[in-house]
Amino acid sequence: MDTRQKIIRLLAAVAIAWVGLTLYNSFKSVPAGHVGVSTLFGRVNPQAYGEGLHFPVNPFYRWHEFDARQKTHKETAAVPSQDQLTTDIDVSIQYRIMASKAAQILSDTGRAEDAVQVHLVPKLRSVLREQAKGIKRAEDFFLETTQVTIQDSLKTELQQYLAPKGIEIQDVLIRDIRLPNFIVHAIQEKKTREQEALKQLAELERFKTEQQQKIAQAEAEKLAAAAEAEKTRLLADAKAYEIEKINQAIAGSAGYIQLQALQTLASISKDPASKVYFLNGSSPTPLPLMHMGDVEGAAKLSTGTGSTSGSGGGAVKSSTPDKLAGRTK
Repeated sequence: MDTRQKIIRLLAAVAIAWVGLTLYNSFKSVPAGHVGVSTLFGRVNPQAYGEGLHFPVNPFYRWHEFDARQKTHKETAAVPSQDQLTTDIDVSIQYRIMASKAAQILSDTGRAEDAVQVHLVPKLRSVLREQAKGIKRAEDFFLETTQVTIQDSLKTELQQYLAPKGIEIQDVLIRDIRLPNFIVHAIQEKKTREQEALKQLAELERFKTEQQQKIAQAEAEKLAAAAEAEKTRLLADAKAYEIEKINQAIAGSAGYIQLQALQTLASISKDPASKVYFLNGSSPTPLPLMHMGDVEGAAKLSTGTGSTSGSGGGAVKSSTPDKLAGRTK
């Protein structure tokens, strides 16, 4: 094989390789969630390519891919309040690169990471400090209204500033707030004192409740004692009334005493062991004496040693139940 043929074959191989490379570069596949921006000899192509396969494209393009999916930037900033105290605030910014402005970002700033560092971070820190200037005291950062105000203001100002630069702000979240240590200690001591005060207040309420219960119990006992006293008084009045009526009956009828004596004797006569003695047995209304089982007493009365002078002057006479029954008849 001569040299000419070798050169021809080499040129053919180069041509085939060039054609193959050209055809390969004429296809462009952009990953999901990304956007492709091309440059031709340093000049940015304003047309961006979305995700998917693109054909044909200029094989001489140089490609730059931007991740257009949502991302989160975390920032910690020390911000002073009006009381000249510095508070550390942790903030999360949810954002994404705007696909329609990817070519502008490449032309003005560079990569997506460059846009975040050049535009988002400085503006975020600046707005945070501006918002903190309106806070009177450092501990006010813990107020819900203060946090909501800071989040809304950050979101609004960042959206207005970064949208023209190709960054879309989707949300702003405050993750953590760290006050100066001496304020944290003071707040903890304040909470401890408040808890102790609440505990003492609860103890005072319990004591008041117990005292009220004791007062109620004393009132109930007082009412019960008054009711018992009233009951006793009523019983005493009833007894006095009964006695009064008996006295009136005695005063108005001499036979009442005899009737009561007869009822008593009738009750005594039912006991066969009873012995009944009478004082002044000749009287129309003899007074009985009962000695149950008292033999000595009965002997004395039967012998006359137990005699007693009555209104009639007669001696005491004994009588068995049978004699008593005969006399009463």
